Amino acid sequence: MSSSTATNLSKTALHGLHVALGGAMVDFGGWEMPLWYSTGAIKEHLAVLNGAGLFDTGHMTVVLAEGPQLRDFLNFAVTRDISDLAPGRAAYGLILDSQGQAVDDCLVYPFTEERFALVVNAGMGPTVIAHMKTLPGADRVKWLDLAGRLAKLDLQGPASFKIFKDLVADAGEVFAKFPYFSFKGDFELEASSVRLADGAPVLLSRTGYTGELGFEIFLAPERAEAVWRKILEAGRDYGLLPCGLAARDSLRAGAVLPLSHQDIGRWPFINNPWPWALPLDAKGAFTKKFMGSDALDPETADHTLAFVGFDPRKVEVHEAKVIYEDQEIGLALTAVADMGIGRVDGRVVGLASPDKPEGFAPKGLVCGFVKVNRRLEPGAIIYLKDARRQLKAEICADIRPGRTARRPLAA
Repeated sequence: MSSSTATNLSKTALHGLHVALGGAMVDFGGWEMPLWYSTGAIKEHLAVLNGAGLFDTGHMTVVLAEGPQLRDFLNFAVTRDISDLAPGRAAYGLILDSQGQAVDDCLVYPFTEERFALVVNAGMGPTVIAHMKTLPGADRVKWLDLAGRLAKLDLQGPASFKIFKDLVADAGEVFAKFPYFSFKGDFELEASSVRLADGAPVLLSRTGYTGELGFEIFLAPERAEAVWRKILEAGRDYGLLPCGLAARDSLRAGAVLPLSHQDIGRWPFINNPWPWALPLDAKGAFTKKFMGSDALDPETADHTLAFVGFDPRKVEVHEAKVIYEDQEIGLALTAVADMGIGRVDGRVVGLASPDKPEGFAPKGLVCGFVKVNRRLEPGAIIYLKDARRQLKAEICADIRPGRTARRPLAA
């Protein structure tokens, strides 16, 4: 991300509002987006953990796919086994090339056996569609890139449901039987059965990129600013803040979630903290064949591992070397500060930890991912070294405890 005032960057439907709110605008993948607002990234990060935050993620891309035998086609195209994924349930997976390297990651949304949607990253619609057209059976599939046709707001944090429930028409019906990673409505908004109280049709997805309870709201661009303002007003008493990319980045890293084209990219998607994105059985073998599966060899591939440090200081990613037992073994992929965690008697404790000590006020810990040439077990001590500093860190299986994303919805 770089600061920018360029006029050739793409802009979401909320761009003018971000500028009016004093957002620090940057170039993010060709989109001019707010890095943070006047509140600052730390307060925005903590707002999501303690109450809620509202994000503009209108830079994301939705592509629709239609055609006969579409489920079988996508089950080969995507790493995740979606053979039994029911309409109304979403799944995270990777789109790999023949070398087992990431084209992009995606969320898969099934509507019928012959109609699915993929949510991919900013500007990746044409790339993903071009890749899909090279796969067996592609001549049966019709693709539609919805770039520019949808706005997207993410309401994230433990108070999200309380803030949002009165803004949805027929809320009792909509929120009944609405588990984590499910959705209601339609990306083709005129066909959506879900509407806000003001009549705006939406697709509502119980997903997000923070590890906390929340919703992703897809709606018409011309409706976005009015809905944004209504959500902020409804969340006033819950500490809701508008949040930028910096808080999104630190929250997702603390939730052990990858950033596409940074933590996953042009190397085999194997030996990483996201085995749930692969179709693995209890012995670690693939349960299906998928694009790139033949190239995924855990014996020869590098290892991507999560780490947590001992203070909030950071290093330069893709420049910082990983040192283990005085040997250079890899690079840091992500290094951000999760301001909601700290160490108590050597262990990581979070704001939502049930056993946090009285008066716990964390100063934050650096966390993220490294790519190294060997497997290291949780607890292994590494050092991250760039041109400025060397930081001590610990390989871990998880980072921020007490995350709320899977909690049942409750008033």
